[in-house]
Amino acid sequence: MSRTPFLRSALVAAAAAAALLLSGCVAGEGQAAEPAPAESGEAVSLEGQTLNIDFATYNPLSLVIKDQGWLEDAGLEVTWVQSAGSNKANEALRAGAIDVGSTAGSAALLARSNGSPIQVIDIYSQPEWAALVAPDGSAIASVDDLKGKQVAVTKGTDPYFFLLQSLEAEGLAPEDITVQNLQHADGWAALQNGSVDAWSGLDPIMAGAEEAGATLFYRNVDFNSYGFLNATESFIAEKPEVAQAVVDAYETARAWATENPEETAAILAEVAGLDAAIATKVIDERTNLDVDHVPGDAQVAVLEKIGPIFVELGDVANQQQVDEALASLIDDTFATQADAARFE
Repeated sequence: MSRTPFLRSALVAAAAAAALLLSGCVAGEGQAAEPAPAESGEAVSLEGQTLNIDFATYNPLSLVIKDQGWLEDAGLEVTWVQSAGSNKANEALRAGAIDVGSTAGSAALLARSNGSPIQVIDIYSQPEWAALVAPDGSAIASVDDLKGKQVAVTKGTDPYFFLLQSLEAEGLAPEDITVQNLQHADGWAALQNGSVDAWSGLDPIMAGAEEAGATLFYRNVDFNSYGFLNATESFIAEKPEVAQAVVDAYETARAWATENPEETAAILAEVAGLDAAIATKVIDERTNLDVDHVPGDAQVAVLEKIGPIFVELGDVANQQQVDEALASLIDDTFATQADAARFE
């Protein structure tokens, strides 16, 4: 498509990281953007510095930044890695395969609670990206109907925690259903072939399922945690000027996507292989970009409700780990001083 306008500890590089789906480095073009100031107050050039960063169809702003090439134009040597879900982004962050990755807030807290040295440096959206889905013609119409049924979901992601919160809200326990742990796209495929009775879905795949006749039989936007942009602590410590450039690019992309919703939907449609109408539904109806991008109290309030679920299910050993992770998860330095006009 044509272009139009983050305790400092060394991460152990995992050999398995090479098996991740990497795209090639993209050479920078044009004039370099104004570099971010270093702590000393001196300008630090981005020219020739490296950045490994993810893009994901559940994070439209990442798609805009990749499409527009702003980071490359700033002189950075960028390797883009596609994340198929928050769990995959967290795996790549922990392995050191990427410096910056996009996840749901719940997944970020789970990862840090279990020792992953990441911090959230920006909020990219407040989406309604998860819901409970039944296939076309199914008799399932409520959460109560899930009792004794097989439900597909990707553990460690927002749809997983959405499912657990939904069960609790309607008086069911996790033991009342059988969870099939499948990656998002595989969950939708299992729903289609009858291997499961329901699916806790994620957009944009879920929007496509809806278009194909599936029913979103339970929705609650309050059960969706925010979209977190996370960085490794070593990256934040060693390359703060690059971290600032990334956050600046995200805020430029927020403004661009708000002003250009049709183009944003077209980018999503191309990357995700969606019909234009489905991509438009995701952008217009289920992606709230008009949100305070500085991580803080709003996100903590949501995660304080989700954290105890980790302990109850045995995903985290104890509540102290959750509390310590939540207390140290946020680094608002870069978002607070973000320049949304930097890449205009």
